[in-house]
Amino acid sequence: MADDLMPTPARPRLHRGYPLAVAAAGALLVFCAVLPWAGLQATSSLIAGGVASDVRGIDDPFGVYTLMAGLAALGCGLVGLLSPRPRLAALAVVPGGVAVVVLLKFVIGGGGDLRDRISFDLGGLLSIEPVIRFGWFAALGCALAVVALSMLTLVRRR
Repeated sequence: MADDLMPTPARPRLHRGYPLAVAAAGALLVFCAVLPWAGLQATSSLIAGGVASDVRGIDDPFGVYTLMAGLAALGCGLVGLLSPRPRLAALAVVPGGVAVVVLLKFVIGGGGDLRDRISFDLGGLLSIEPVIRFGWFAALGCALAVVALSMLTLVRRR
């Protein structure tokens, strides 16, 4: 009976929160590569409306590179989660950093059909311009999260 009241010896705790978060951010980065990243938008005040043509991330080579970086980050997170060394998830900083650079090159260097960067404005009658869509912002946020979370796996809690 006294044995039941004895405290159990403390087992070493393996911190799996950050590798799981790295894997989740990598999976979200893969998902964001399918979302619309950019588009060409035409608006007119004459008819109070507009039309848009969107470019998804995977329609451009930069989006495919981001998709592969997301898969690599997901893999690094899963390796850190399933292995006895959770710090292996810190390797996801490489594909996360590559994804950030690729996403910035997409905007700076152009992507898809938006390479000529046309912008056309006839007062209030007609305006045609390239726009950045929500998918690009979500992908950039996920890539930055992969980098930040993979760096946090190196922090040792006491």
